[in-house]
Amino acid sequence: MNDIVEYIAGVVAYRAEQGNNFGVVLIPEGLIEFIPAIGRLIQELNDLLAAHGADYLNLDKDAQRKYILEHLSAENKATFETLPEGVARQLSLDRDPHGNVQVSLIETEKLISEMVAAKLDQWKKEGKYAGKFSPLHHFFGYEGRCAAPSNFDADYCYALGSSAAQLIANGKTGYMAIVKNTTAPADQWKAGGVPITMMMNMERRNGEMKPVIRKALVELDGAPFKTLLLSVISGLRRHAMFIQVLSSTGVLLQYVIRLLRLSD
Repeated sequence: MNDIVEYIAGVVAYRAEQGNNFGVVLIPEGLIEFIPAIGRLIQELNDLLAAHGADYLNLDKDAQRKYILEHLSAENKATFETLPEGVARQLSLDRDPHGNVQVSLIETEKLISEMVAAKLDQWKKEGKYAGKFSPLHHFFGYEGRCAAPSNFDADYCYALGSSAAQLIANGKTGYMAIVKNTTAPADQWKAGGVPITMMMNMERRNGEMKPVIRKALVELDGAPFKTLLLSVISGLRRHAMFIQVLSSTGVLLQYVIRLLRLSD
């Protein structure tokens, strides 16, 4: 978490030196799950709520916090106590039907902006920062997924639906429809199916080990990420990029995003 805060604060301070006291930081809603200390805390909270959820839910807010602190291990208790009260409570809310923490209910962006503000205040006292920092938050949620589909999206979904129909027609149940070779023209795509059991992984859910489909994460060391993303970002620095996003409701949104080059 400190690395993330230091990086964002460093970018804000750098831009302030250039006279740019504005900018946009995009934060994935699931980020908090991948911070090691928070991840360990969430895992223990999941087990605790799975085993004693009924007793816990009948308590008032203050009693719930006390109950959690009394039942956490020393390490996770220390982590829980360092979190802002609002975020700590959001981490202890009801899980989804699969036993996962509902990350969309956790205001990660506010947690990080509070920590960045504290870091910048510290730097200001040390004479390392002289800008202004007044963060405004906006949670996109499903709003971020409501853009009109591209031609690729339409073709891909049509191909998946056709693959699923072929699997059903041939009695191939327990399969997930797939389409491969999608970097080639559509007439060269290859449809098929993969047994769901091949994608299963044993994970702890609701206090028990259960077979689930493993989350598909972006491989930061993979060729697609390095080729497609870094090649775009690496050429930009100190320049404003205006991006127009057309939502499904036809409303044109315009955002100004400053992209900084990751390395010289």
